[in-house]
Amino acid sequence: MDVELRHLRCLVAIVDTGGFTGAAAELGVTQPSVSRAIAALEDALGVRVLRRTSREVLLTTAGERVLARARRVLAEVEDLVGEARSGHTRLRLGHAWAALGAHTVELQRRWAATHPDVSLQLVRTNTPTGGLAEGACDIAVVRSAPGPARLDRVRFDSAVVGLEARYCALATDDPLARRRQLRLAHLADRVVAIDPRTGTTTVELWPPDARPDAEEIHDVDDWLAVIAGGRCVGVTAESTLTQYRRHGVVFRRLRDAPPVPVRLVWWRDDPHPATTDVVGLLAELYRRRVRTPAGS
Repeated sequence: MDVELRHLRCLVAIVDTGGFTGAAAELGVTQPSVSRAIAALEDALGVRVLRRTSREVLLTTAGERVLARARRVLAEVEDLVGEARSGHTRLRLGHAWAALGAHTVELQRRWAATHPDVSLQLVRTNTPTGGLAEGACDIAVVRSAPGPARLDRVRFDSAVVGLEARYCALATDDPLARRRQLRLAHLADRVVAIDPRTGTTTVELWPPDARPDAEEIHDVDDWLAVIAGGRCVGVTAESTLTQYRRHGVVFRRLRDAPPVPVRLVWWRDDPHPATTDVVGLLAELYRRRVRTPAGS
C-alpha cells in the first residue's frame, strides 16, 4: 500500500488536535476512518508513528520525522493547487529582448482596464521561444530570425500581430551616425553583433557577395556594450529602441531592410483562456503607428 495524502492529513490533524476524536471532527470524517488511515500509513512505512495510551497519543521517534516531512509535503501540495488555480487569474507574457517596444506601457494599461481579474506579468527569458518551452510564461513574443521555421509547429500555435522596422545601432561617434537613415550596403564592411539564439538579424539579410563579418553575442546588454564601444554595429527591431536606451548608442532607420514580424506563440494543447484577447489587443496596438526617436 502507498502513502496517501489523506494519511498524512490524519497524522497532522491528530497531533494538532491532540487525539483521534479531534482529528475526525476537524477533517469531517469518522473516528474509525482516522484510525484506519493511521494504520495504513504505518503499514506503508513499516514503522509505528504513534504511541497510544489510555490518556494521550504520542509521536514515536520515527513519527516525529514523518510529521515534519508530512507538514512540508502538504504545504507543497497546497502551493501546487494554488498555483494551478491562479493560472487563469494571471497571464505571463514572455519575451527575449524587448517586450512590445513603444506599445508595452499601453498594453499594460489597457489590459489592466479591460481585464481587472487577470494580472499581466512581463517575463524576460533569453530563449528562442521567449520562455514558453521552459514553462516561464503562458504566451510569448517572438521575433527570432528566421521566424516560424525555428518554432515547433507541432506543439505551438502562433499569430503575427504586427511588423516592426529594422534599425541600425551605432556608437554615437561613428561616422555613419551623422546620417538620418542608412542602407544595408553601408554596413557591408563592418562587424555586426548577432545573437544567434534570439536575435532578429543574420548575415542572410545581405547579398551573398556583400555580407559583413559577424560577432556572436548572447544578451541584449552584451550587444549594446560592444556597439557603444565601437567594435561592432547592430541591426535590430524597432522595439529595441524604446526598451533599451543606452548612453553612447544611437539608432538609424535602415531603409532597405525587410520588417521584422512580431509573433505571439502559445501551447497548442493548453492555451491560456485569455490568449485570444491578448492577440487581438496587440494586433490593434500594432495597427497604430508610433513614432520612435532614433537618437540616444
